[in-house]
Amino acid sequence: MPRVRPPVAPLPAATLLQLMWLASPALPVGGFSYSEGLEAAVEAGRVSNETQAADWLDDQLTLALGRADLPVVARAAQAWQRHDLPRVAELNDWVRMTRESSELRLQTEQMGRSLHDWLRQRAGQDGRVAALRALQPAPCWPVAFALAVTVIGAPLREALLAHGFGWAENMAQAAIKAVPLGQSAGQRILARLSERLPAVVDEALGRAESQWQAFTPGLAILSAQHEAQYSRLFRS
Repeated sequence: MPRVRPPVAPLPAATLLQLMWLASPALPVGGFSYSEGLEAAVEAGRVSNETQAADWLDDQLTLALGRADLPVVARAAQAWQRHDLPRVAELNDWVRMTRESSELRLQTEQMGRSLHDWLRQRAGQDGRVAALRALQPAPCWPVAFALAVTVIGAPLREALLAHGFGWAENMAQAAIKAVPLGQSAGQRILARLSERLPAVVDEALGRAESQWQAFTPGLAILSAQHEAQYSRLFRS
């Protein structure tokens, strides 16, 4: 007889709303101010239209976010749940040391600090928030996000979907401004990334740590070039 899985309980409304809040570009962590190398790709002539922007971001979702940040969010959330602070610090170091340019490292540290401030105002009594701030030289964005979803009690898969969608929405908006594109084109790009995201999340949840990968040399070169780019809209 096939095994019948029990139905998944719906998320409580409060948890769902806070996940939406964490995924929103309105979250005051500055995610909207970064293009993560996309602006440099536009400058270099590698991205000049909607199709190229969608292909670029689809590859980045699969090859970068899905192989590094999303697995880290999952493992860090589990470590926060266990109050395993040495493991949290190990994951934070991994994120920081695998950022392939100065801009990308500064981005993850700035967004991590900003999310800590947001958490401090809402869950300052939780000792793990102070532990997040104590990470040196700074809490990184995936590790800070993992604590945020742990504090609100979000299930792991839904937490990763929120993390991925927040990234996708910021990057679609970056494409609109940098290429530039119209709003409808941006929505089509976001729809494509949203369709891909569940499979990327499921793969990230099943990815062994030995299979994590933070190796995107083309993106790293463009990111480094962006540091000296003459005219810029974005911080990365």
